[in-house]
Amino acid sequence: MSEKITLSGVPETMLQTVYARAKETKTRGAITDSKAVELIDRLDYDFSMADKDAAMHSGVIARTIVLDQLVKSYLASHGGAVVVNIACGLDTRCYRMSGYSHWYNLDLPETIAVREKLLPESGSISQIAMSAMDDWGGEIKETSTDVLVIIEGLTMYLSESDVKRIFDVIAARFDRVTVFVETMNPMVVKRFKEKSIEASKAKFTWGVKNGAALAALLPDFRFVEEHSLCEGMAEFAPVYKLLGKIPAVSNISNRIVVLEKK
Repeated sequence: MSEKITLSGVPETMLQTVYARAKETKTRGAITDSKAVELIDRLDYDFSMADKDAAMHSGVIARTIVLDQLVKSYLASHGGAVVVNIACGLDTRCYRMSGYSHWYNLDLPETIAVREKLLPESGSISQIAMSAMDDWGGEIKETSTDVLVIIEGLTMYLSESDVKRIFDVIAARFDRVTVFVETMNPMVVKRFKEKSIEASKAKFTWGVKNGAALAALLPDFRFVEEHSLCEGMAEFAPVYKLLGKIPAVSNISNRIVVLEKK
């Protein structure tokens, strides 16, 4: 039985991203996300714009590859860690990863209402229906363990003050925390449009030059490293092994920035 979904704005972008992962799994296979395939096969939604948006598709798959590698590596060296996935949408990474003690998926109430319908979760996977800028720290039960926070596909839709607020909440709640956060270059924010994202009436609003510039805005965090999405692109488009070495290309690519609380 198909599920009809009606969303708009930023929450609607979660449908585009899960569709990209399902389509990639069914076709080229640079990633394998069987849960995404299962979801898309159940949805009654017009994905024609997403089908035409090659840039969005490539970006989603590239960041999925990079983040999957980073999260897998983190959990391998921090067994039993708690993971908080901010602005989770219909992300299915919790089903592809192992080694965590508890995984929290956090998003806006209207988004979690959809997620609960499509992905009812319990046990070691929990859902939190709150804004990323709310004081959601109290919803995390664990107190003395390593924590990983993932912020994927969100900061480019916010303001600088919103981003600072999210990191204030993280710093206030956790003693030991690592954050993987996706960022967009300000030039791309101003000039680049993705067809399927624009169709949902969501717009890019904020960017930051690099990880060091982001850390400079966040007094409680230190910059560890960053990864250009060119690294993920190179997995299915080998030309990016060369293009990624060109500063003009790598500098405008979205990045996964790794930060740690000081």
